[in-house]
Amino acid sequence: MSSKFFPTLIFCALFICAPLALFDSEGSAQAQTTRRKTQTPQSVTYACPMHPEVTSKKRGRCPKCGMNLVAQSKSAPPAAAASAGAGEMKKADEADLKLKIPDTTVYDQNGRKLNFYQDLVKGRTVAINFIFTTCTTICPPLTATFRRVQQILGERVGRDVQLISISVDPTTDVPERLKAFSEKFKAGPGWSFVTGSKQDIDKLLVALGGYVADKNDHTPLILIGNDKASFWTRTYGLAPAAQIVGLVNDATSKSGATAAALKETSTTSEAAASYFPNLELLTQDNKPVRFYNDLLKGKVVLINFLFTTCQGVCSPMTANLVKVQNYLGERVGREVVMISISVDPLTDTPAALKKYSDSFKTQPGWYFLTGDKKNVDWVLYKLGGYVEDKQQHSSVLIIGNETTGEWIKVPAMSNPTEIANAVVKLLAPPKEGN
Repeated sequence: MSSKFFPTLIFCALFICAPLALFDSEGSAQAQTTRRKTQTPQSVTYACPMHPEVTSKKRGRCPKCGMNLVAQSKSAPPAAAASAGAGEMKKADEADLKLKIPDTTVYDQNGRKLNFYQDLVKGRTVAINFIFTTCTTICPPLTATFRRVQQILGERVGRDVQLISISVDPTTDVPERLKAFSEKFKAGPGWSFVTGSKQDIDKLLVALGGYVADKNDHTPLILIGNDKASFWTRTYGLAPAAQIVGLVNDATSKSGATAAALKETSTTSEAAASYFPNLELLTQDNKPVRFYNDLLKGKVVLINFLFTTCQGVCSPMTANLVKVQNYLGERVGREVVMISISVDPLTDTPAALKKYSDSFKTQPGWYFLTGDKKNVDWVLYKLGGYVEDKQQHSSVLIIGNETTGEWIKVPAMSNPTEIANAVVKLLAPPKEGN
């Protein structure tokens, strides 16, 4: 477990200069004894790594989550030191983690013998957490959070995303116990609960930074990685599910993984039709449209996410895309389609979207979409734009050529001329030999 989260208490001896007269052959020992008696014992404060506000002068367990309280560094106030660990787990680490994933023999909840790296991680985007079935504190909420992540990701779980829960108590957690535990949370295909011999699992946990001597102290973090891109990061295990999904989407997009995945499923119209939803949505003119057939098929598209009551990035993002539309001119509405999908369909009626689009004087060929929440949410899922909290929506612009299967992502606030040039490049037919 990283010392970043659980600082080690370092005891330092204090040496106080005494008058030279005390350091004769008879007085030095007496002076040292006097100093030892008069020194004030250092006060040790213990705090919960998960709930930094819980502190104590004695060892013990957190009354909120049951985790062992951890001694805090003297160099930082107890609450500050603990919150530095818990707080930084709540967001993804800024720097990528460098992990070497061992191909340890494990068994999943169905009793299948697997090689951890080859069968669960290789070539995939993965999210990994650490649990044990007899846990009565943080494991149930950790697993419930993964359940919500599974729901949001939908069909992507088991296809291009793998969820993995590793037992930190492999001696107790045999496959049958993991099976019963996983069923309580309705784990679906693509979510593996793994155990194995204690030696093998401990080796795996050490490699992933999840090993603890006491299972009750296991880390409430999630590892998120893209094996193809050699990208790894981590986040707080009880962060909102939508935030975790956002990090999974970010991992998937590393090194063009998203573009590659979309290209793989979109090289023909038949494959594209099987990937993109063809659900009915409503435009700002209250016109029903089929998402794939009417807007994507055979087109170069620009897709972003917004909501009309946004007080943040939505307005400047839309204003920037107005400039893109102006640069593209008559191409928009002909071979290019611009699409803005509301992440708040319950509020953003067609009339609200119409008022919003008119305020920016958008031109034909730019569709602001809403509709039945279930339909909108599923389209957002497939595009990696779904969020539970609308304030956390992505400000990424997706640009793609449905016919050729070429897809890229750029910040929607990028220079509008650069965005327009990227669109024009996708419009150009591929050169022979490419």
